[in-house]
Amino acid sequence: MTEYKQTYDSKRVITASEGSMRVFNKIVARMTKLGLSLMGSRVLSVQGRKSGEWRSTPVNLLVIDGQRYLVAPRGHTQWVKNLRASGTGRLQLGGKVETFHAEELADADKIPALRLYLKKWAWEVGMFFNGDVTKDSPDEVLHHIAPGVPVFRIN
Repeated sequence: MTEYKQTYDSKRVITASEGSMRVFNKIVARMTKLGLSLMGSRVLSVQGRKSGEWRSTPVNLLVIDGQRYLVAPRGHTQWVKNLRASGTGRLQLGGKVETFHAEELADADKIPALRLYLKKWAWEVGMFFNGDVTKDSPDEVLHHIAPGVPVFRIN
């Protein structure tokens, strides 16, 4: 049986506590707000489930066969919890702001999205998996980590 360095369940959360990660996120968010997408980046805004205030974070917008997805490589973060509660959010690129509805995928349906996400952005998000998974991991590994990596289809 494969041993994993992390637990991939509904409690998995990796925060942006590292200084370089915070700086990187601020740079990506600023560029995206100016209209410069870094490999599909958008600024996601979701209304807080407790405060009602809008919260924003940069995300990578994944497109598969014309369908769009948001993947949470850091696990069940605040934006994930807020999006689950509200079911809606906004994506911004430059001056264009789009409102959307989100539907969370079941674990069994996440595998194609997880694989493509890792192929496109492993250089950026690979550190959140501590070497447990790569773009070349077998489906069994992706199925194992699916509970700890929320994926939303957006319309």
